[in-house]
Amino acid sequence: LSQVSENSLCRSPGAMSQALAKEIPQEEGQGGSRRSSWGLLVTAGVGGTLVALYAVATPFVTPALRKVCLPFVPATAAQIQNVLKMLENRSGSLVDIGSGDGRIVIAAAKKGFHAVGYELNPWLVWYSRYRAWRDGVHQNTKFYISDLWKVSFSHYRNVVVFGVPQMMPQLEKKLEEELECNARIIACRFPFPCWIPDHTAGEGIDTVWAYDLKRSRGCETKNLEITPESES
Repeated sequence: LSQVSENSLCRSPGAMSQALAKEIPQEEGQGGSRRSSWGLLVTAGVGGTLVALYAVATPFVTPALRKVCLPFVPATAAQIQNVLKMLENRSGSLVDIGSGDGRIVIAAAKKGFHAVGYELNPWLVWYSRYRAWRDGVHQNTKFYISDLWKVSFSHYRNVVVFGVPQMMPQLEKKLEEELECNARIIACRFPFPCWIPDHTAGEGIDTVWAYDLKRSRGCETKNLEITPESES
């Protein structure tokens, strides 16, 4: 009886191996599917991160790949004050070429100018708009995402330039062709190569140069006096 009970309760080695063969692959299959799911999640996460980094970095990297690089270097507080000094007793519209985070445009708007900024980096333009709204001058400011070489500055009386030496000769020619004689151009950090400044302020990296275009062109306005002909 005991022998019959043992034989009925115990399985043969062949039966056990078959049972294990059925259970083990099932467990391995579940583990493999889990690993596959984790692998897909990790791949998707890494891919999403790379796409996000590309979206953020592209506007900053792309200008550096251009022939003339115009990097973002924030204007210092002293620079802004020197620019405002060069704008004293001036009126009319103002444009900042390469406006960066908009601090010069906003400072000019607080002094009563209708100020516009042109900047190639969209992230900086959006941030500039936010800063102008935060400082309460958004109605007197505008910021555009644009390449400066594709914009005409002919209707501006005051121009602020924050450039690099490589671009100044070409920009000097462009502004001389487009601006009216009553325009004033203010260059920050780097002067124009051919024009002689009419005013300067600051020193070192905070130096700004102001150029009155009518003097650079030699186009002083003259009043024409008409005298009556004397009777003979």
